[in-house]
Amino acid sequence: MTRIFCFIFSILFFQYLQAASVDYEVSMTKPHTHYFEVTMHITDLKKEFIDIQMPTWAPGSYLIREFSRNVEGLKATANEKEIETKKLNKNTWRLFSKNTTNIKVTYAVYAFELSVRTSFIDATHGYFNGTSLFMFINELKNKRTTLKINPYKDWKKVSTSLKKISSDEFKYEAANFDVLVDSPVEIGNHETFSFNAAGVLHHVAMYGEGNYDVDKLKTDMAKVIEACTAVFGENPNKEYTFIIHNLTTGSGGLEHLESTTLQVNRWTYQGDDYKAFLSLVAHEYFHLWNVKRIRPDVLGPFDYNNENYTDLLWVMEGFTSYYDELLLYRAGIYSEDEILRKLIGSINNIENQPGNKVMSAADASFNAWIKGYRPDENSYNTSISYYTKGAVIANMLDLIIVNATKGEKSLDDVMKYLYQEYYKKQNRGFNSKEMQQVVEKIAGINLTDFFKKYVNGTETFDYKTIFSYANFDVNVSERSRLTLGATVKNNVVKNVVRNSPAYDGGLSVNDEIIAVNGFRVNNDINDFISGFNENDTISLIISRDNLIQGLKFPLFNTMSTNYSISRNNSTENEVSKKWLKKL
Repeated sequence: MTRIFCFIFSILFFQYLQAASVDYEVSMTKPHTHYFEVTMHITDLKKEFIDIQMPTWAPGSYLIREFSRNVEGLKATANEKEIETKKLNKNTWRLFSKNTTNIKVTYAVYAFELSVRTSFIDATHGYFNGTSLFMFINELKNKRTTLKINPYKDWKKVSTSLKKISSDEFKYEAANFDVLVDSPVEIGNHETFSFNAAGVLHHVAMYGEGNYDVDKLKTDMAKVIEACTAVFGENPNKEYTFIIHNLTTGSGGLEHLESTTLQVNRWTYQGDDYKAFLSLVAHEYFHLWNVKRIRPDVLGPFDYNNENYTDLLWVMEGFTSYYDELLLYRAGIYSEDEILRKLIGSINNIENQPGNKVMSAADASFNAWIKGYRPDENSYNTSISYYTKGAVIANMLDLIIVNATKGEKSLDDVMKYLYQEYYKKQNRGFNSKEMQQVVEKIAGINLTDFFKKYVNGTETFDYKTIFSYANFDVNVSERSRLTLGATVKNNVVKNVVRNSPAYDGGLSVNDEIIAVNGFRVNNDINDFISGFNENDTISLIISRDNLIQGLKFPLFNTMSTNYSISRNNSTENEVSKKWLKKL
């Protein structure tokens, strides 16, 4: 009888949840005060109490940001009568609904952090990411929802990838909470334009003045989009939205399911800066597949309350960083010399950072939550970027696969397989073991040592051998340089490089350097160092926590490695043709 009762109860509860819904409304009556006003409409959820929660982080940016800290004045009513609310923890509120069915929750969100991950509103425009604005009810996260936006009185435009469901107002729908918060919104009087590429209609919302040329952007962004789509053979979207903020200081980009936000310097649309912008476009657009659809198994459905750990960010961000340069070459934006400089630059970057021999790519991925987004004065010595290290790993794997298959396969085939098998066929993410298995399947060789040494370990690649597959020569030179081994700004030490004279001599971050060998420091301390020889002793007068003291230690040369790459005299072979192919 108990089992029958539980079964019947489960059916009734399921049917009951099917009728329940939560919808959202956003207003902005005083944008100059930097507040969004949010209303939640909870319908047909008949319970003694309802718990609502604010996400603690934004997918794609692996840091607990505590968005609930910006919430003010939360109130709830049932049938227009105020009901009791109680905050249970940092991001959870309990509504004592007492089985009433129509609940309205109102609260304000302070939004004055203009980054691609957060929300911002002032007298000129409003922008928000849903994770920093909307609360959710756990049992209704998968339900279809709507969003109504009430722009400030003289703002005429709303740009978002959400589907509009009303012709006379800014009302939209989302398949579930994940889609809602994965669709950023720009509100104001910004410039908009559209173009077609890869069979997809692309919308662009341009906030802020800049030296951009709309016609040129349409042409060049389309080239990037076609190159990205060619890797996978299909584009999953019918429409896509770019939200671009032209600012004094940019903060990069953040990927979403059917859109992205890019923040760049307003004068970035010329010369090398313009190519860097197109590389950013390529990076975030490539994420349409790699992250938003091809993903580690823990990155979706999301746990918005806690960290979502994965050791695969070297694939999600690193591979994307490799492709955001390679695809510009395929699209004809980079020359061969330019793409080679980009690729060898990443190698020089990681091989001259002490942290590269301390932290593996897998560890850098897993520790993103506590290290990657929280760099400190010692990070250079102890960690490595999974973006850059992952890009180098991708470069090495690409050449290894092309060589092992005699030009038949490449890293493109790995990406296609991940997309077709795990996203389209199995509709799930994958784990580290499966990632290795896929690469081995495409390459047709065992890569256990590769993953052990270079993904989970910190060994140095045999760059000369791997690039020789494509008839390129890698030259390695060692540079000996007399240096203090510290970054100093306004005479204050900002970081100290491991195994340098400053590191061994006891110089510390936040030390103020007052004098060198009896002379007051008025300029960059490196101006003094240039006059020393190896084994000379340097005497410093420093202020440490406002206590004056002296340090004395010998200077010595430190070594750095420089990698360069060039075509050898051999003819172009099947590996180089496959690797550096054009569209």
